[in-house]
Amino acid sequence: MITNNDILKKLRVALSLRNDDIIEILGLVNFEMTKGALGDLFRSEDHDGYVEAGDQVLRNFLNGLIIYKRGKLPEPKTGIKEDDEDDVKQKGT
Repeated sequence: MITNNDILKKLRVALSLRNDDIIEILGLVNFEMTKGALGDLFRSEDHDGYVEAGDQVLRNFLNGLIIYKRGKLPEPKTGIKEDDEDDVKQKGT
């Protein structure tokens, strides 16, 4: 079975990401991780320092990756233009 660690490893290689890039990506969604903790995720499973990546780590990485590659979503428009807001205020008074 493929683990979250395997997914992170494969994405790191496929996207040519360094550990600094991954830490930056996680920071985009306010998820802080040290280089040491990140290194523990990429160790082999039989290593004493291996740590299993939880769903939260993978989810935050994927959400950060979207922002890293595509940018933040623009603010949603309310559907009312500034001119229309003035009209609404005048009608209400």
